[in-house]
Amino acid sequence: MWLSRQTPTSSGGRSPRKLIVTLLVALAAAGLAVGTVFLLRALSDPEFRVRGLPDGGVLNAEAHRSYALSVTAGDAPALKEAKVSLNGEAVRTQWADGELRLLPGSLADGEYLLRVVEDGGFLTGSRELNHSFTVDTTPPELTLEDAEADSLTGPVTVEGTAKGASKVTAGGKPVKLGPDGTFSAELRTAADGIGVVATDAAGNAVKREAAVSVRRPLLRAAHVSAHGWVSDQLREPVLKLLREGKLNAVQLDVKDELGEIGYASQVPLAKKTGAAKGYYDAKQAIKEIHEAGGKVVGRIVAFRDPILARASWQEGKRDRVIQTKEGRPYGAGSNYGSLSFTNFANQDVRQYHLDLAAEAAELGFDDILYDYIRRPDGKLSNLSFPGLGDTSPEDSIVSLVRETRQLTHRHGAFLGVSVYGIATTRPHEIAQNIDKLALVSDYISPMIYPSHWNPGEYGVANPNSQPYDITQRSLADFVKQTKGSSTEIIPWIQDFSLGVSYGDKEVAAQIRAAADNGIDSFLLWNPAVRYHGGALTPIG
Repeated sequence: MWLSRQTPTSSGGRSPRKLIVTLLVALAAAGLAVGTVFLLRALSDPEFRVRGLPDGGVLNAEAHRSYALSVTAGDAPALKEAKVSLNGEAVRTQWADGELRLLPGSLADGEYLLRVVEDGGFLTGSRELNHSFTVDTTPPELTLEDAEADSLTGPVTVEGTAKGASKVTAGGKPVKLGPDGTFSAELRTAADGIGVVATDAAGNAVKREAAVSVRRPLLRAAHVSAHGWVSDQLREPVLKLLREGKLNAVQLDVKDELGEIGYASQVPLAKKTGAAKGYYDAKQAIKEIHEAGGKVVGRIVAFRDPILARASWQEGKRDRVIQTKEGRPYGAGSNYGSLSFTNFANQDVRQYHLDLAAEAAELGFDDILYDYIRRPDGKLSNLSFPGLGDTSPEDSIVSLVRETRQLTHRHGAFLGVSVYGIATTRPHEIAQNIDKLALVSDYISPMIYPSHWNPGEYGVANPNSQPYDITQRSLADFVKQTKGSSTEIIPWIQDFSLGVSYGDKEVAAQIRAAADNGIDSFLLWNPAVRYHGGALTPIG
């Protein structure tokens, strides 16, 4: 009997060879499917995107203060479990609004590698983002040289070094940088400092103010009142001193002790109160003085102002007036009389003087010189300054001087302040702090008239009879107290007789005392506008 040899079969009747083939085909199909998944995913999903970094990938100081980094992708939910690191260190994250927000905290300056890894498993694969960026919050090093100018209208040269800067501006204008970061720029104006800005490639900027020193040139002037100017007998001798070169300026009153404005002012409050008298034509007077070879100093008597005080009190605007503690106008029974002093703490009063100073500078006055820029003398406990608040009288006055100089400088006019001779030793008696005024004025003009000192002041037995001694010693105090500031001392010289007859000799003695303190400038005062030309020598 023949026996057939049969091949064993698996369940289902497949041979092992066929099973192996089937498995191989299945595995190949599965591999193709997985590859297809990766391929389709690569084609359908955009790459990770980082938000919160500026173009160029640099965070400067401004951007770093409020930066917010986040990562997004096409299938955003898949990012929830992504692992994030900066320079290999794990970074906290927060899932919100369909994006992965990164919470690395404050970052020090340096280079960073941001790595985001999303592991989707065997079937979905993984994705990875590597993004480099820089944190640079350090601004350039900017140093400025001291700048000097001959006038407020310029020109002035600003020089300095800006290490690490890619660009520099001075006064808002681009400045050329040297290879070593140095720069030099000539500008047309020198008023009140010049802003210099240095910026680096990352956009970090540093700003400095180039302090510009503009010292008032030599000033030798004589006081002329508004009424004096319109008198040929008084005006012409002063102009003659100008033409002879013994003076180089005229101090012409803008507003005087009566509160009268000598020219036809257009300041609204001056017109409303009737203060604008129009005794002289301001532009014509300035032109005549300039043609004679002189500058024009416009004197503004500030807070001794009966016209404004009376008008304000009658109108019910009583806060414009300095008062007693009982609410009455201060000054009754004094040498000045009631309703003589306006209130420097009142905004209307302050603005009135700012407007007058600006108007005078616009008209062509070369200097503005405040007088009576003080409180009335007397016990502070008896005085009330409505609106002063916690500020001291001295600081309130200093702030007005500061504001005024900013205005006058913009028009090319210097600002001076007349002060009492006692201000160096007793500043609170009249609210004139020399230390602080020296920082906000171009010059200080002490009224150190010998006739005004008491016997024994500065060790001088009889000041009125010893004009050299009292002038030399009192001015030495002013020089000492203003040392290191940019202000100058330009004293008032007594050219009038009060108790002692004054002539060429007495006037010349005061001028010599000033010169012995290194002071060559001065202002002559005679309320009658009559001067001793014999005491003066030609300038230069």
